[in-house]
Amino acid sequence: MIGLRILQRRRAVDLALARQFLDVPVANVSDCMARMTAAGPRLRPMHRSARMAGPALTIKTRPGDNLMIHKALQLAVPGDIIVVDGGGDLTNALIGEIMTGDAMRQKLGGIVINGAIRDADWIAERDFPVFAAGVTHRGPYKDGPGEINVPIAIDGMVIEPGDLVIGDGDGLLCVPFDQVETLLAAARAKQEVEARMVADIEAGTLDRAWVDATLTRLNCFIER
Repeated sequence: MIGLRILQRRRAVDLALARQFLDVPVANVSDCMARMTAAGPRLRPMHRSARMAGPALTIKTRPGDNLMIHKALQLAVPGDIIVVDGGGDLTNALIGEIMTGDAMRQKLGGIVINGAIRDADWIAERDFPVFAAGVTHRGPYKDGPGEINVPIAIDGMVIEPGDLVIGDGDGLLCVPFDQVETLLAAARAKQEVEARMVADIEAGTLDRAWVDATLTRLNCFIER
């Protein structure tokens, strides 16, 4: 029944491969994806400090209802990222201290809520990754409907069950399952380029010739 179903996750990015992204800034991966994909600026880290990377266990739920999130916590395995599309609604919190604590005990990789959380002070004191759109003290309902392990979308970013989900202080990004290894190599290469740029800045030798070359190509008027 569409709207009330729990499916099997048919594939998931290898956890060891996923964790290699913990050393790569999300911004570098985003640049390698042509800057075309993002989960939107509203989803921010609510925890103290930690990067996130792991396979997505997806949930689509009615705004304000967390029945299927509770079920997902029963299905999740260590390293999984619980990714919830709650419609972006901030009226009722979908998780708080109890569910986050359960996820921590199970050694999950993090929680993403396209909606609200509560017990924000408790979450902010810990390094367990929690990304959400907002905070409210009003609690959730537990009646459904909802779906587990279905494709979801957050601000146009499609997340399939088992895709790689990464996050840091700049926000969230989904890396499609079939592109994980390619994008890891590309992001590492970009990281090396940026490291050389930082060294050039510190040495005072950064080459900015491309700026004037671009302005010339655009026929920009520059008063002399």
